[in-house]
Amino acid sequence: MTMIKPRSALVLPLVAALAAACSKTPEPTATTAPEPPSTSKPAEPAQPAAAPTAPAAGGQQAAGAELAWDAPASFESAPNPNSMRKATYRIKRAAGDPEDAELSVMPAGGSVDANITRWVGQFSEKSADSPKRSELKVNDIKVTVVEVKGTFAGSGMPGMPVSDPKAKHALLGAIAEMPSGDLWFFKMTGPEKTVTGARADFDKLVNSLRVK
Repeated sequence: MTMIKPRSALVLPLVAALAAACSKTPEPTATTAPEPPSTSKPAEPAQPAAAPTAPAAGGQQAAGAELAWDAPASFESAPNPNSMRKATYRIKRAAGDPEDAELSVMPAGGSVDANITRWVGQFSEKSADSPKRSELKVNDIKVTVVEVKGTFAGSGMPGMPVSDPKAKHALLGAIAEMPSGDLWFFKMTGPEKTVTGARADFDKLVNSLRVK
């Protein structure tokens, strides 16, 4: 005959097992390691856009630029007789000469050779060493210097008064070729002794030429 255990006999062992399980120390749970501090640099503020670079000399900027120079103290500024002139200077006459010399400054067209031929054609009875021609480079400007001596018949420029031929006169001229291709004239005419005496100051002016 099978015997049936009372319900309490079954419940007590189960309760004891649960109590034992609850009394165990709980195992530590895995934790995530703290992240190291960030070493990345903060974002830099945006920099303003750089200004556009000006064109180098000889580019578009120089093409429209004007010519600048330094006039010696011995060259006295005078009024321009017409709108073509950009500057006019008087050079005081040397002892014994009948008049002052004049230096005119103006932009002009045509070629260098054509203008030199015109200048030389303004003289008759030229000296044996005329004309003289030389070239130099000043601040990226090609300069052609011309000397003529003889009897000066006048410039022949429109608007200028016609003058009688003047013996023992001289022309000292410089034609500056700009990087743009434009030409500028520096033309001194007057008594030979006065023009020859002003040659050193004329050379100083030529060597000061620069694109403005």
